[in-house]
Amino acid sequence: MTQIIVGFLIAATVGLTGIGGGSFTTPALVLLAGLPAAEAVGTALVFAAILRVIAAPFYVVRRLVNGKYLRLLLLGAIPGLLLGTWFLRLMRERAWNPVVLILIGAVLAASSAVTFIPHMRRPRFAQERSGWLPLLALPIGLETGFSSAGAGALGSVLLLNYSELSAPEVVGTDLLFGIGLALFGSAFHLSWGSMNNGVLLRLLAGGIPGVLVGCVLARRVPARRLRWVIAVIGIVLSLQLIWMGSRPLLRGMTLNLINRPAPQQLKVPVISSAVSAAPPALPGCCRP
Repeated sequence: MTQIIVGFLIAATVGLTGIGGGSFTTPALVLLAGLPAAEAVGTALVFAAILRVIAAPFYVVRRLVNGKYLRLLLLGAIPGLLLGTWFLRLMRERAWNPVVLILIGAVLAASSAVTFIPHMRRPRFAQERSGWLPLLALPIGLETGFSSAGAGALGSVLLLNYSELSAPEVVGTDLLFGIGLALFGSAFHLSWGSMNNGVLLRLLAGGIPGVLVGCVLARRVPARRLRWVIAVIGIVLSLQLIWMGSRPLLRGMTLNLINRPAPQQLKVPVISSAVSAAPPALPGCCRP
């Protein structure tokens, strides 16, 4: 029942803002379901792909998808996704590197905070320097393949603050962007068998109605408030990523301090009382 509720809440967030599919699902599966890291990433990618496929038609029909920016983002992100998935394959027992998570969390927090500082936003950046979009999308794909987090959050924040798109257009374009990455990533994880079918079905039992509810609510939320909602969720996700990355590092430091051997004390040689009590021999003393 817990997994059904979690699936509903995550899916409602995805339908409303386009973000949260992998960033919320992977840690939830590790912490609540106890899945191995690689299995949690694979399950989260498939779950996110299905949610976005269901939500995408709502935005495509309303013409809220920018095809040009979508192509440029995928052009850079798919090679990064393949590279990140390959890293995950090599590190089968670990879904993330703590330092990478901390860095991604810090970048996401800073990028999301820009939304609340209007003079730092550059709405014409993507329009005037569109050639930079594939390069900016490359690390997003890398992080998505490595931990299933990043496609929705970082993609939305990038378009939200550095393109002329409205908030609903950002959600629609990012949903299609997430579908492309999730489908490619899911194909690799399905071929490796790193997915839990039972957990996926329970997530979808709550997720399918949840994503529909989110899409319906998105029509009623004003664009300005939707921009703030996306930024706040981005900050929450960034703090979550920083915590996930810091926790194993802190645990390792604590264990090192606990297991560190105590400093050895200087041992003073003990002199026998019999020897210490004997008087020193006098030079030149004759033996009897």
